[in-house]
Amino acid sequence: MFKSFILAGAVASLGLATGAFAQANLTAETAAPGSTPGVSVLALAEVASKAGVADIQVATGQTLTNSVQNVAEGKTDIAAAPFILPFLLSRGVGPYAKIGKETGAELAAQVAVLYTYRISVQGLYAYDSAAVAGWEDLKGRTIFNGPPRGAALTNARNLVKLVAGLAEGDDYTGVQVNWGQAVKTIRDGSAEAFVLPMSFPDGRVTAAVSSGDMTIWSLPKALYESETFTKYTGIPGTVPVALPISQMGYTGGVTVASEDDLYRGPGTVGGEIVNVAMDFELAKALTAAFLEGLGTYHGKAPFMPNAWHGETDVAFTDLCGASGLKYHPGAVAAWEEAGYTIPDCAK
Repeated sequence: MFKSFILAGAVASLGLATGAFAQANLTAETAAPGSTPGVSVLALAEVASKAGVADIQVATGQTLTNSVQNVAEGKTDIAAAPFILPFLLSRGVGPYAKIGKETGAELAAQVAVLYTYRISVQGLYAYDSAAVAGWEDLKGRTIFNGPPRGAALTNARNLVKLVAGLAEGDDYTGVQVNWGQAVKTIRDGSAEAFVLPMSFPDGRVTAAVSSGDMTIWSLPKALYESETFTKYTGIPGTVPVALPISQMGYTGGVTVASEDDLYRGPGTVGGEIVNVAMDFELAKALTAAFLEGLGTYHGKAPFMPNAWHGETDVAFTDLCGASGLKYHPGAVAAWEEAGYTIPDCAK
């Protein structure tokens, strides 16, 4: 579980690790700089530089499907990765279908984890002026559900099907635009409702609420506790999230509709990955810098303290499951020297 303090041994181990080699020059790829993966990798570059571990050149706005493959092939040192992607790579399906199962499995076996975090939680929200009553009121509506392709769109369509039993095209009209146009699309009335990944507080929501009050709907409690939802969150990189509304970070203009004081939804989990061939001491030093620099991560954006950095429980990390991912041995050493417990199945 998350610890609010780092044992003194973490500092000592960091000093020992960085003394074993000259500061490394590394490359990293991540998503948009305002997203959880984007902020996280940029924070790693900062803490690694401050600790004298590495100079990391970060490419933001990347397609993480490609970034995961680049790390597996040794073309990039570090990448942010939703954990569904290494799973798909290992089977040579979805965006990796052209690679094939055999090559995909070989590549996926080259990927290891430094640390994990929650990327987002998929959910429904709308302007109060649209008079949307919730999940049960989506039939016939126009819904902005993500960019033209990718995991967010697939997740949104699946979630509406799961909760409301509705299919895009037959039961509602979907609107897709690239993330750079998302806030404009939310504001301009192109859609009546939005089923999108959210951080808490979410930057798109806080930017759009200036145009009118909004409501965010939790999943129904009965559905959240059902076997159906349990199977849904069995997808690699997907976990159930039940978060106190008081911790969602909204201060005005946003109402959270729930049957109690919890917001419920499916969360997407990922983390920073490296190639298994990364030097043990380097992986250890990078992870130690992360642990020592958790305060830096939390200070980078309002949603970062709520993104599960520093968690090792599999309920938060989704390791030990179908994704097949494990921590790099150097990362394990850094976590354990800092006083954390790493499950054997994740080593």
